[in-house]
Amino acid sequence: MHLTRFTDYGLRTLIFLALAPDRLGSIAEISTAYEISESHMTKVVHKLGQAGLVETIRGRNGGLRLGNPAVQISLGAVVRAMEPDLALVECQAGQFCAIGGMCRLQSILDEARNALLAVLDKYTLADVAGPESRALRRRLGLMATDVS
Repeated sequence: MHLTRFTDYGLRTLIFLALAPDRLGSIAEISTAYEISESHMTKVVHKLGQAGLVETIRGRNGGLRLGNPAVQISLGAVVRAMEPDLALVECQAGQFCAIGGMCRLQSILDEARNALLAVLDKYTLADVAGPESRALRRRLGLMATDVS
């Protein structure tokens, strides 16, 4: 299984916001931190907002923040929200297969995909971007938000 770049950017956006939960982030600063175009980041943030993973605040003092505390956002939920198709092969996506119904491959791959998602469900955004993530904060230019 290969996650799309879109999902990768979504995870990175959430990590950025989780590292500084007491302030609003912006698309511009997240784009700069990760060296990703703002136009692409805008699409990612839009999808995160539709999924309820990010809250967007409009206006002069607006910005972005997590839709829920990091400890409540499972990595599996993020992947499910961002990935357009989690099928590993075409027959899992409901497309025609000449040996469909006779082959056990589909059920085996379903089991593998479900196992991957079960592992991701065990971890939250807080596991990736918790309070001990000083080096990550420093790399992303967020040290000013550190209180420790």
